[in-house]
Amino acid sequence: MTTMGVPATNEEAWALASSWSTEREMTPFEALIWRMEVDARLRSPMTILDLLDEVPDWERLRAAHDWGSRLIPRFRQRVQEPLLGLGSPAWIDDRDFDLDYHLQRVALPAPGTRRQLLDLAQTEAMTPFDRARPPWRAVLYEGFEGDRAGYLLKIHHSMTDGQGGVQLVGLLHSRKREPSPDKSAPPPRPGEDTGPVRVLAEQALHAPAAAARGIRDLLGRTASVALRPWESAQAAAGFAGSLERVLTPPPTDPSPLLAARSLSWHFDALEVQLADLKRAGKAAGGSLNDAYVAAVLGGFRLYHDELGSPIDAIPMAMPISLRSGDHPMGGNRFAGARFAAPVGAPDPVERIRLVHEFVLHARDEPAIDALGFAAPVLYRVPPPLFARWYAGQTAKLDLQASNVAGLPWDAYIAGAKIERMLPFGPVPGCAVMATLLSYAGTCSIGISCDAAAVTDPDLFMACLRRGLDEVLALAA
Repeated sequence: MTTMGVPATNEEAWALASSWSTEREMTPFEALIWRMEVDARLRSPMTILDLLDEVPDWERLRAAHDWGSRLIPRFRQRVQEPLLGLGSPAWIDDRDFDLDYHLQRVALPAPGTRRQLLDLAQTEAMTPFDRARPPWRAVLYEGFEGDRAGYLLKIHHSMTDGQGGVQLVGLLHSRKREPSPDKSAPPPRPGEDTGPVRVLAEQALHAPAAAARGIRDLLGRTASVALRPWESAQAAAGFAGSLERVLTPPPTDPSPLLAARSLSWHFDALEVQLADLKRAGKAAGGSLNDAYVAAVLGGFRLYHDELGSPIDAIPMAMPISLRSGDHPMGGNRFAGARFAAPVGAPDPVERIRLVHEFVLHARDEPAIDALGFAAPVLYRVPPPLFARWYAGQTAKLDLQASNVAGLPWDAYIAGAKIERMLPFGPVPGCAVMATLLSYAGTCSIGISCDAAAVTDPDLFMACLRRGLDEVLALAA
């Protein structure tokens, strides 16, 4: 049996891995994510920092990464742009793949505190990928307090979204300390000598078939409209109204306190028991996600109050998952929703109710995936122009908050047990990115701040802790 897409046998691992990001070309949406990094503010690494109960055996850890990169060929592939950027970026088997470049070993300076570990992790997350190599990195941090270790995995957002990352972790991590001597994976695929001209030629060769499919789809939709014109007109009007709501910026100004932006990030994290957060949300008529977002918003209110700059609302964004059970593993399947977050509501019950209503309405918006609909056109816009527009949009956001369901069971890396999984999303021009990831009954909330926007990170984290305590009190 499998749990959360996690294989129980080696054969299941092969079967699941074969469906993980098998497409050769990026989707238009993924191409936007990849290309917008012409603006350094829009770099999009997804980072997980595992806190391990002991230092794993290095040779076993290295062998596990070799196995994983053969099980999932995407980890041995680099991105090749077509000539003049006239098509989609393609995934190419890397002739020069070097595992020792992607997997590093670092000793923490004494005394090896959690803060020192987070500082090194944020530095690694801020370091741009070498775009001539597969876009991922892993680092083992030794010397963590209590004879423990930290393990960081950083992958580019164009490879997958948060839920796809959890699928990946489930495939690659073990459910026991002991090694699995019967574990096998396919041999490495030979590298390709595929340059920009050949990528463009391949895509040009497939273009007529893609155009034919597009024409068939268009004719099918046209026939449907002709058969049911009134229903089609109503649907079109409804979609147009939804599109206006989705594209309209949140009706509130950004916080003046968080206006500055830089290229520097600051990492920190909170934790809470999964059951407690669920109970708190339910007590107020909401969900775990509603309680989590309401807690973060409470922290924003307290931070502004402490610094003598009270506010009623902030513009925020929240990813909405578009995944369904029949989607293959990996890839990016999410849309973004923006709204004026009720920071000024002092009652956590009221905050939970308002967040709950917004999320329900956002999920029902026909045009929620507006950027995905427009991506086939937008990814052909010169990257500097699109990046400038997108950065202008995200700079007006004070908060982005994401929630990812993680592994419900204990996981191990090369014999070391993972005690906590700390998630850190990218900070794509906004002031704060908050990411909740559940793992074995505990929720870790990773906070990635723009260091110029949040000038007192210790106070900010203390306020977030108080905001979380406000919400958790409802569970009592």
